[in-house]
Amino acid sequence: MDFKQELKTYQNIINQELQKYTIKENSLEKTLYDSMEYSLMAGGKRLRPILVLATYILLTTNKKSIQNIEKNEYTKCLPYATAIEMIHNFSLIHDDLPGIDNDDIRHGKPTNHKKFNEATAILAGDALLNKSYTIISEDLQKTKDPEEIKIKTQILNELSNAVSRMIAGEYIDTEYEGKKINIQDLEYIHKNKTGALLTISVRMGALLAKVDQQTLENLTKYSQKIGLAFQVKDDILSEEGNEKELGKPVGNDKEKQKCTYVSQYGLNGAKDILNTLTEDAINCLSNYGENAEFLIELAKYIKERNK
Repeated sequence: MDFKQELKTYQNIINQELQKYTIKENSLEKTLYDSMEYSLMAGGKRLRPILVLATYILLTTNKKSIQNIEKNEYTKCLPYATAIEMIHNFSLIHDDLPGIDNDDIRHGKPTNHKKFNEATAILAGDALLNKSYTIISEDLQKTKDPEEIKIKTQILNELSNAVSRMIAGEYIDTEYEGKKINIQDLEYIHKNKTGALLTISVRMGALLAKVDQQTLENLTKYSQKIGLAFQVKDDILSEEGNEKELGKPVGNDKEKQKCTYVSQYGLNGAKDILNTLTEDAINCLSNYGENAEFLIELAKYIKERNK
């Protein structure tokens, strides 16, 4: 498998779907719509929606490449993949605000509040969050099968809880700036702040595929491992990443005295934790054969990424 090509194909699918939801109308709130589109279409890895699709495809087809799969084989996932990416971008817009991380650059471009203004950025984030729920509720309205309705209602409930956990993790993270923290609380922050949306992404794909409880639990473990690995890697990149490649400043965590895996374990200790988390995630996929190759490579990509 050419992982980079697979990843690009997934990203193109997501970008095309997101583009359908950008609003071009010339109304009094046009600047708000422009602000939403500015962040939503700025780029990024699209990791969360990709996890929705890739998990579903693993569990419902015998094909290991997205390039061999017709769109109708994963269409039912698209509203949920789109929604999770809107939620992720809502979180990024608010995360960058002066009252939280006060960042000026994201994806190599001015952050939303720098491009527009603070009030517009806040409202653009709110609008993206609300739009995500609208997309899912519209899909629920179209669903007729009682079993499907039950599954999608569960997904909506779990997604809402994941957003709550993400917000809670972000709150605790800001509260602990400049303060000492124990290892258990550090892990708690990042299981919520970063891990919650990655976990629900995998669970949405698995639930839509109607898997048994054991499979769901196994894939949940995979998602939790890569969720924590993603944050550990972020902490490492904040310490030694390349600012041009990252598209945002390096060293902010240290400057703000944030509690990170690097501050707690040192750079080498954080890298050891990252390696262990990645190995554990890959081991969770051992029962799925070569069809799990993309998700295995995705775990490695999280560990090895430079942005």
